[in-house]
Amino acid sequence: MADIPVEEYLCTRIRRAEQALMAHHEAVLRGHGLTMTQYTVLLILSREGGMSAAQAARSCGVTQQSMATVLANMESKGLIRRDPSPVHAKVQIATPTEGGRTVLDRAYDEVIVLERALTAAFTPAEHASLCELLERTTAVLVDQTPPARAR
Repeated sequence: MADIPVEEYLCTRIRRAEQALMAHHEAVLRGHGLTMTQYTVLLILSREGGMSAAQAARSCGVTQQSMATVLANMESKGLIRRDPSPVHAKVQIATPTEGGRTVLDRAYDEVIVLERALTAAFTPAEHASLCELLERTTAVLVDQTPPARAR
């Protein structure tokens, strides 16, 4: 079997860190009536100026079907609006509403507190090293992930 305890596996530590991060963000975002995906969509749309459901799905790492549901929910809450694309008649471009931007700004003000706390927990050299190590870790995880199989 294994020669080191499971709690010392890198994957276990990465998962615990990811779970702690998600729990924090979900608790903060819940107070603003947002899910993590909705927050990510608002963040991306506010930075990109608007995008199609397919583009938003790729940016958030979810399926187009999931994104369609997310966008419909966000539109019904008044967080985004969807207008026909000037290029493709059947494509709608989602953009944040003024209300969506306000909710995003308030949520971001709370989310960024954790980012600042994490940054402050490390020296500048440690921070740079951790960022590089996480990028390398992500590359290995992506490389080791088998392609999706057709059903």
